[in-house]
Formats: sequence, C-alpha cells, structure tokens
Amino acid sequence: MQTASSPFYRISAMLLLLFATHHIFGNGQRDGVDGLLSGVRFLHCDVQARGRTCWDLFAASGFFAGVFYMFSAILAWQLSRLPAATLALVRGITWAFALCFAAITILSWIYFFIEPFTLSLAITICLAFAALLCGRQAPMRRNQSDPALTAAANRQ
Repeated sequence: MQTASSPFYRISAMLLLLFATHHIFGNGQRDGVDGLLSGVRFLHCDVQARGRTCWDLFAASGFFAGVFYMFSAILAWQLSRLPAATLALVRGITWAFALCFAAITILSWIYFFIEPFTLSLAITICLAFAALLCGRQAPMRRNQSDPALTAAANRQ
C-alpha cells in the first residue's frame, strides 16, 4: 500500500544506501593528500592498552557511520511500506528521523565538505516532507478486534 509519503521515504532510502556504501567500501582516498594519509597510517596511539593507528580509528568511524546509514536506509524503506494508519501512530518516530538528519546536515556543513552536505540536505528534505505528509494522512479508525491497536489509538 502506497501512501503520499512513500516516494519520499524510498528516495531517502536510496540516498542513504549511497551514503552507507561510500562509508563502508570507500577508502578515503583523495587527490593531493597521499602524504597526510601515509602519516595517519603510521601514527600509533594506545587505546585501552591496544595499539592502534590513527587510520584504524578513522576507518572505524567510517564503518560506524556506514552501519548507521544502512540501518537508516532500511528504516526509511520500511516506513515507505507502512499504511497511513500506522504512520499516524508513529508520527513522533518520523519527525525524530527527520530531525536526526537535519542535525547531520548541519554537522556536515560545519565539519565536512560539499558532497556529504548536499546528500544530507537532500535526505533531510525528503524525510521532512515524508514526516509532514504522515501527519496529514487520515487518522486511524479504531479496530475493536485488535486491542493493541485500540489501546495505541486511545493514547493519542
């Protein structure tokens, strides 16, 4: 079942998948920084009594981000498949998702460069439109045959 927010969640999922694959499989190579990268690969530090290079820490943070973006892509795709009544119940989750990526967009603008900022901005816009459309969809009808859904609707 497709809702008005479904295309925005699907576009977000595809963009997030691009972000995830770059963070997981990208190696951080950029023109003109070979000297810096070689220094980072050989600069050692002890972290919790284990020897690590700065490159290890840099790569690990990229993997952590990649796993988060992969989870976010799956979440966006799953949200695109939910019916309007269910989306109305999880409106707080949809807005938290959009606000999380708004924060990532701001951080990308401050600390990174144009590529992650642009991609984060596109994801944030899609998630915000989707959350906005979730709030405008028809409210859920109470179903007396499902007590869990009735209890959740009563809390709203």
